[in-house]
Amino acid sequence: MSRTTTLDIPAAADRARARATLRARLRRPGAVLGGCPIGTVPILWNNVDVAELRLGTPATDLLDEIARLGYEGTQLGLGFPEGEELRSELETRDLRLAEVYVSLRCDPDGPLPGTLDDARERLRLLHAAGGEVLCVALDGSADRDASAGRADVAGSAMLSDDGWARLVEILETLAAETIAARHRLVFHPHAGTYVETPAEVDRLVAVTDPATVGICLDVGHFLVGGGDPVAALRAFGQRITHVHLKDVDGDVLDRLRNGSLGGFGAAIRERLFTELGSGQLDLREILAALAEIEYEGWLMVEQDSSWGPPSEAAAIGRRVLAVALETIGRDRGARAGGGR
Repeated sequence: MSRTTTLDIPAAADRARARATLRARLRRPGAVLGGCPIGTVPILWNNVDVAELRLGTPATDLLDEIARLGYEGTQLGLGFPEGEELRSELETRDLRLAEVYVSLRCDPDGPLPGTLDDARERLRLLHAAGGEVLCVALDGSADRDASAGRADVAGSAMLSDDGWARLVEILETLAAETIAARHRLVFHPHAGTYVETPAEVDRLVAVTDPATVGICLDVGHFLVGGGDPVAALRAFGQRITHVHLKDVDGDVLDRLRNGSLGGFGAAIRERLFTELGSGQLDLREILAALAEIEYEGWLMVEQDSSWGPPSEAAAIGRRVLAVALETIGRDRGARAGGGR
């Protein structure tokens, strides 16, 4: 028997009206990138990689928060339902499944046996729930965890030529299957993995097909890896089809790079990634570069963990982003009109 009562109906209607009103107010007049949907990543509440940073927030509560804070979409999170059940939960909150994330287990000779089957299962989850983007990265490894943030120094573990060939082979296969299922595939360079440094990202871009493998530029990970994300956006241009907006705590990054932190995992525990607008990331230049290349994909606000309540951090990120988008639009309008 349904538990819905007549009291639930106006409450649900009030919540829907509040969501719509907040989203409209966060979409400020004249802001740049107005056609880009804006989502967030549940790792802030339930960290996928570091068990002690998981709060155990139930999926329905987490989705309520994501919708309440003004976001329009989410990545698939730990403990989320599947298929039609997830579709229904998302529809109830007027949310979209922006992406499903895939980690390919890997060593220097390339992705390990069974990783393609693992990725296919993630593609199945994406398709069953009506999601949009399959976001593929390499999984972390102990050798690259230890050298994260300084992996361009001599002696760092790297993919062999055979490893690169194996990675490209798997990406091509998975991309073809993803496109056949009417979704998009992107590759996400990630700190603490074998595709982290600017040189490794350049090689990945060069050896993959732009028609099938898009690039997810996680601007925080690219910064940690030693790159300039603004320059990367301008260099890669239309190759960038998905974006993770993530800020970086400069003090923690310095400790990671000078070796006083015991690797990437330790840096995550020290909250390497911080609230949007409070770290080293030049958010306005990032957004201006995205506007220059006429980017139209998802903007995913992401923070792996926070010192304070996760909903507080997620709210800060969404509002900082709204102000930055409006400010850039206003400045561009003033320049076009000859204003100061």
